Amino acid sequence: MNPPYHSSTLFHPFSSEHFITLAIGFVVILGLIIFAKRSEKNQGIVTAVIAFLCFASYPFTLFAWSGYPRALDNVLPFHLCDLAAIVAGFALYTRKSFLLTLTYFWGIAATTQALLTPAITHGPPSLPFINFFVQHFAIVAAAIYIPLVLKWRPEMPWWKSPLKVFGISVAYQGIALLINLMLKTNFAFASHPPDNPSLIDHLGQWPIYLFAMQGIALALYLLLALPFRRHSP
Repeated sequence: MNPPYHSSTLFHPFSSEHFITLAIGFVVILGLIIFAKRSEKNQGIVTAVIAFLCFASYPFTLFAWSGYPRALDNVLPFHLCDLAAIVAGFALYTRKSFLLTLTYFWGIAATTQALLTPAITHGPPSLPFINFFVQHFAIVAAAIYIPLVLKWRPEMPWWKSPLKVFGISVAYQGIALLINLMLKTNFAFASHPPDNPSLIDHLGQWPIYLFAMQGIALALYLLLALPFRRHSP
């Protein structure tokens, strides 16, 4: 018996279905932001919706992959975007500055890249496909929503928050590598590149690409903080 919404088709990055999915996702995010800006009541509704989608992403992941062959990578919530979804949910719920900061930088620098080069093989309308894009768009929505609607700003001077997030990212990659060695997983793609085409394919062999990934991450974090530089004392 096939799993719910089983699809025998493979997902192909940079295909028409990929671009249509991206367009739909970003249009929905834009609509949510416009709706939230109209009133405090709307803001409360949108905040709750995005937070719910982030919190629900892991349970939905388990459900979406039920009936499919699963590696531990698809069961344990330790990919960066799995952690980012949990962090984003708590950031929207608690408004803690540290969590908001992680959500902004991880959501835009990392999760957006995951949307552009998805590490998924199942195409629509399979549940793994739906789960992947709903989860990642929820994180990106939170990351964009935080500065535009909630008026979050990074710490000053402007480079302080990017360096903090960079330090946490390096620590996460090191922990992910140790977990991969113990469990034969590939969290953070720290042990080998994803099967689908991605930016990692152009960054050299392992372990060189690990250092290149962190260099790109630091550059992106700094670029994402630049719009706030004028507020620096």
